[in-house]
Amino acid sequence: MNLPAPSISKNDRKANIFIISVSAIVFLAVVFLHELNLKIEVSFDPHIFAKINAIINGIVSILLVLGLIFIKGKKYLFHKKVMNLSIVLSVLFLLSYIAHHLLAESTPFMGEGTIKTIYYFILVSHIILAGLSLPFILFTAYRASIAEFGRHKKLARYVYPVWLYVAVTGVVVYILISPYYL
Repeated sequence: MNLPAPSISKNDRKANIFIISVSAIVFLAVVFLHELNLKIEVSFDPHIFAKINAIINGIVSILLVLGLIFIKGKKYLFHKKVMNLSIVLSVLFLLSYIAHHLLAESTPFMGEGTIKTIYYFILVSHIILAGLSLPFILFTAYRASIAEFGRHKKLARYVYPVWLYVAVTGVVVYILISPYYL
């Protein structure tokens, strides 16, 4: 039995354009700003932003787990609140991430042997999945915001574990690299 493809409304088209545009702008900004170091002397340790990022990632990890617990317990309002807070904190993370990379020199990982391999595996997978996940997180949130809960749930089954992995590995990357901050 062939079911008709879901129609794309005018609002869906606008949302798609918005989500893809925001995702592309964020991706390009992160790539560009990562290579740009302002070499501004600041009166504080700019690696404080890395610590803030790790704290935000830790909180987002906890909120994501709570979001899953709430949705499994049919506590939809609590689920919505913690998921929206996760998105807000992710925006704050992005701002802090940009500040860190604008103000701090890149820090090489000085570990050797197996830990170096583990660090780079986690770092590379974290970066790739973080870059790819943003539009899917936004599409998933959009589906919930317009009460298309079936489509939201289908997306969330794949998006949620990736987002949780990115949040948790963000903390792990910080723990592994922070001893080498100068």
